[in-house]
Amino acid sequence: MSENGWLVLIGVIATLWLAVKVIKYSVRRQHLIAKYGRQTGFRILARQVWQGTTAEQLSDSWGTPADVDHTVYKTKTKETWKYNQTGKNRFKDRIYVEDGVVVGWKD
Repeated sequence: MSENGWLVLIGVIATLWLAVKVIKYSVRRQHLIAKYGRQTGFRILARQVWQGTTAEQLSDSWGTPADVDHTVYKTKTKETWKYNQTGKNRFKDRIYVEDGVVVGWKD
């Protein structure tokens, strides 16, 4: 195959890869908007976290945490969701969840 043939092949592969990414993003966007509404769906797509975010919204936004600490009290449950592990028991981001709702974070 000539050099131009290889360049065309690489260009086609790159275009297909980009098309798949755009389609996946579009499907995810439509799913989140249908599930949470337009404003919240776009916030989740932008990976935003705010006080009042539900645990399900957090999971949809940031994915599964690397680790979770659980503490159960008589009247409430506290969790620390840990993301972006940088070392043994070291995490760049921690999000505090009480009774299934985000109450704060440390980044």
